[in-house]
Amino acid sequence: MTEERIISAAVVTSAEKGDGPELPKLLEISQNNGIDVDTIIGDAAYSGKQNLAIATGQDIDIVARLTPAIAQGTRKVEDMFDYNKDAGMFVCPAGHLAIRKARQGKTNRGKNQADTYYFDVEKCKTCPLRENCYKPGAKTKTYSVTIRSDLHQQQMAFQETDHYKENIKHRYKIEAKNSELKNVYGYDRAIAYGLANMQMQGAMAIFTVNLKRIIKLTT
Repeated sequence: MTEERIISAAVVTSAEKGDGPELPKLLEISQNNGIDVDTIIGDAAYSGKQNLAIATGQDIDIVARLTPAIAQGTRKVEDMFDYNKDAGMFVCPAGHLAIRKARQGKTNRGKNQADTYYFDVEKCKTCPLRENCYKPGAKTKTYSVTIRSDLHQQQMAFQETDHYKENIKHRYKIEAKNSELKNVYGYDRAIAYGLANMQMQGAMAIFTVNLKRIIKLTT
């Protein structure tokens, strides 16, 4: 959404998907729609390492608070585990949500702590993606993420700046727009089954809310 509260891009996914991995697509769509992006304001789901790297490469500030769970300092991009901010858990490539998490390591001991996420091994045993992911006979399946990385250290410093503190005050606007879509234009409930139908319903709701906003801005 732009500063004028015009929705510039939207992506509709199934419920188990994390929000963070969709940011590059949202950024690309917005830029293709003629938006000059220099700052992105969002919640903690968008402060992942990949997003910070992309933003840094384009000289874009990401105004989003860090959470330890998405500070993936030592994990490879190929792992393809996504963070679900609503559940506070990671989702494996097969779409299975972690069942619990635990903090590993001690503070102030010279090494980074890590959050370890545990998955249901009964699902892993029959998962079509178990090769190179689950070791046959293993009693547990875990996924660990370090709490810090160089990019996140930079983001931690950025969070202390006046620029960050001023811009984060505007994050409520996107929540207000979500509320408008749901409570005024009926996007709180699906009118038909299936992701394609939700995309169509979303397109109609966004077109309507944008048209209303444009009329207000030009009159």
